[in-house]
This record gives sequence, structure tokens and C-alpha cells, in this order.
Amino acid sequence: MFRGKKYQESAKLIDKSAQYEAAEGMDLICKTAKAKFDETVELHVKLGVDSRHADQQVRGAIVLPHGTGKTVRVLVFAKGDKADAAREAGADYVGDMDMVEKIQKENWFDFDVVIASPDMMGVVGRLGKVLGPKGLMPSPKAGTVTPDVAKAVQESKAGKIEYRLDKTNIIHCPIGKVSFGAEKLIENYNALMGAIVKAKARQRQGPVYQELCYRLHHGPRRETEHGKAGLKELKEGEIPLSIPLNGGNGDVPSAKTENDIKFWENA
Repeated sequence: MFRGKKYQESAKLIDKSAQYEAAEGMDLICKTAKAKFDETVELHVKLGVDSRHADQQVRGAIVLPHGTGKTVRVLVFAKGDKADAAREAGADYVGDMDMVEKIQKENWFDFDVVIASPDMMGVVGRLGKVLGPKGLMPSPKAGTVTPDVAKAVQESKAGKIEYRLDKTNIIHCPIGKVSFGAEKLIENYNALMGAIVKAKARQRQGPVYQELCYRLHHGPRRETEHGKAGLKELKEGEIPLSIPLNGGNGDVPSAKTENDIKFWENA
């Protein structure tokens, strides 16, 4: 696969056979950022579950300590006092049927998050076929269907993100921008991983996770060293394995690459 000059220069700084401590990995992230814009840092976590089973779904939301660095445009479906509260909290767009018609007739999607009060879900439900595939449909599990729309708006603006499994049992989430620096990125990383591990622990089956890596949106991947990252100390009987994984794209854990992808799994 062809790689640009800047990518190749960054890749030289990374030992593909190594698994980095979180601090060292985040420091490398900042050093290898070559783009002219403020690059997004992503976390990819392969869990030891099967997303085909409803009782093994891992999903939730968390407000990152330092946000994501992204300006979030929030649309709120609410009426009366709740609509006024949403506007005061900083919502970019507030409405009810007028917004439904705008989306249906004008194919309008100039927003990143949709929040709704419970009494408005009968109206918002009409948009399920267009909002659902885009990951914008509000839900109680994500905290975007709530009577306290003002709080939900403030959390979204502060850097609240939703994490959920994809079809290959991997969670993909942004954890900030390169400009944050290694220290803030580590704090965001630990907060997100703490939430994922807690959500996974409820399933009580399989290893907590099989692989962790973080990467720049346009850069090479780095694998974490699980024990040193302070997230899961290896226990007796657990060994590192190396097998190829199929599917996905780019350098994320679901990709099929020339080299085997290393991950932790129960022996």
C-alpha cells in the first residue's frame, strides 16, 4: 500500500513489535503528528464479546475530562419551558415539528447530536429511518432522551461521547486532539477505558478486551501494553497471542494487514 512521505517518517519512530505504555504511546502520538491541521486521536478497543447477542452489547456514554476538541452542533426536540432551557444551555437548534419537516423535506443534517425530551419521541420517531443509519437517533442509553434537556446539551457541548460495539466487536472513539498534549490525552483515555471496562464487566464472560490501540486519524497505529497501561494486569494463564484479523479498513484493529495483529486473550 502506498504511503506518503510524512506517514513513512512517522512510522519510522514506531516499533511495530512493541506494545507501548499509555504515557509513551500518547507522547509518540504528539511527536508523529505531521498534518497541517489539528489531528484527532482515536482509540480502538476489541472486546471479548459477540455483538450478535443482545446480552453481550456494550454501549454507553461519558463526558471526557477535556472534551474532544470538536465544536458540537446540537439539535433539541422540545416544547415550552424545556425548549427555553435548551436554548439557554447553548443548543444550536431547538424545535419540534418544524425541525422534523426541515429534515424530511430539505434533507437537512447540519447537526452532530440530537437530544429529545421523552414527550417528543413520538415526533422524533418519524425520523428513525434517516437518523438511525447516521447514528443520530436519540436514545435513553446514550442519555439523549431525557427530561433534563439543558443538562444533556451542556454535556454534549463539554465533550460527551457515545461508545458502542460495531459488527466486528470493536469500539471506535475519538479521545481528543493532538494539541491537547500527552497528559490530557491520557486522562481522556483512562476515563473512556474505565467506562468501557465497567460496562463490559456487567457481561461477566470472556476477557475484558483482546486488543487496544490508539492512532492519529491520518497516522500509524500504536498498540498499548495492557498491564503497564494500568487497565488490566495479566493474570496466570493469560498469554499474548498473535493472529491476523479480517475486515475493516485502514490501520484499525479490524484490518487485515501484512503483519499479524497482536492482542491479549485468555489461554
